[in-house]
Amino acid sequence: MQKLLDGVQYVLNLGPTVILPIAIILLGLAFKTGFKKALKAGITIGIGFVGINLVIDLLVSTLGPAAQQMVERFGLNLTVIDTGWPSAAALSWASPVAAILIPICLFANIFFLLTKMTKTLDIDIWNYWHFIAAGATGYIVTDSWWFAILCAIIYQYAVLFVADKTAPMVQKFYGLDGISLPTGSTAAFGPIGILVGWAIAKIPGINKLNADPETIQKRFGIFGEPMMMGIILGALIGLLAGYDIGKILQTGISMGAVMLLMPRMVKILMEGLIPISESARSFLQKRYGDREIYIGLDAAVSVGHPSVMATALILVPITLFLAVILPGNKVLPFGDLATIPFYIAFVVGSRKGNIIHSVLAGIVMVALSLYMATNFAEVHTQMISGAQFTLPEGATKISSLDLGGNLFNWLILKFSEAVAFLFGK
Repeated sequence: MQKLLDGVQYVLNLGPTVILPIAIILLGLAFKTGFKKALKAGITIGIGFVGINLVIDLLVSTLGPAAQQMVERFGLNLTVIDTGWPSAAALSWASPVAAILIPICLFANIFFLLTKMTKTLDIDIWNYWHFIAAGATGYIVTDSWWFAILCAIIYQYAVLFVADKTAPMVQKFYGLDGISLPTGSTAAFGPIGILVGWAIAKIPGINKLNADPETIQKRFGIFGEPMMMGIILGALIGLLAGYDIGKILQTGISMGAVMLLMPRMVKILMEGLIPISESARSFLQKRYGDREIYIGLDAAVSVGHPSVMATALILVPITLFLAVILPGNKVLPFGDLATIPFYIAFVVGSRKGNIIHSVLAGIVMVALSLYMATNFAEVHTQMISGAQFTLPEGATKISSLDLGGNLFNWLILKFSEAVAFLFGK
């Protein structure tokens, strides 16, 4: 079992920039694209993801330290530390059930597709860690391998279901033809955010408020362009972090770069994906009529939209403020502050880029997420035993908004606890 896990881990450590091109080439060959086209598409998509990852690294490396400075500057003292999705993924891969769940989830997706339970073919293998995390949660609470498998499949199907339902919006708003986004955290935050956003849009007065990038650009000219919005919001975050003027300007320019570069990286990726998408559609129409099938990709392809980034940057200081004022919250947001764009992608799309409505919905989402992450901290901390992870200084427990604070995994936790109670673990 350990050799199998090591082999799987080696492949996964290659990252999406290697795994995704291989998957795309194989997919292209399966859909009769032709070797040359499939090879070119796979390499182009890999290069696109290299670019996306470089921009995300810029976002994380700039926003992470700024968040830490804000925490220290305002003297926030909460005992459950948000260690972020990287540690959550590491804890998941180190769980005893990880090795068996990858092939099970792959076959489950194919089964769901063949039986028309889903339209999404999820080729984003790296993000299967979300499904494994659900399985690990079930295993820790019940000590049952079979129940762990059940939890992973339930979570997976919930993600695929949301990905199917949001695919038309993703394709229309983000311009990602034939794509759905079955990223575990994005899908789990979506239902709450979309519902709250819909309710906010019904409130008299607020429903008239609209601030999308196009409107802002028309009103403020050059200062309303996405690049300038990034610079301004980045500079404000630097100011809140207590940076000197030079560091404030560096933070602003970095966020402006994210806003400008991310859409261009996505465009490169889509250049490679279009031939595969067209071949898949043609192949499936010959055999299954007009049946629609979506290719499931990482939600990273959506986070570069100006409305998403603007909403996320506004929510960073708001999230820290909520952590302090919410009664009963024990989580200090830190590691996942830079991944807020992933959590709000469906919300922003459903609000058609309205930043005001998206921020208001995001506030409710974050508040609920902090409470769920607090409740999840005990089990999250128990996952440490298999991952050689050291608690951060000053922390009594760890959690994360991505794993502990997402609705689907929290429901898996409650389901597991109910089963453990009924069967007396």
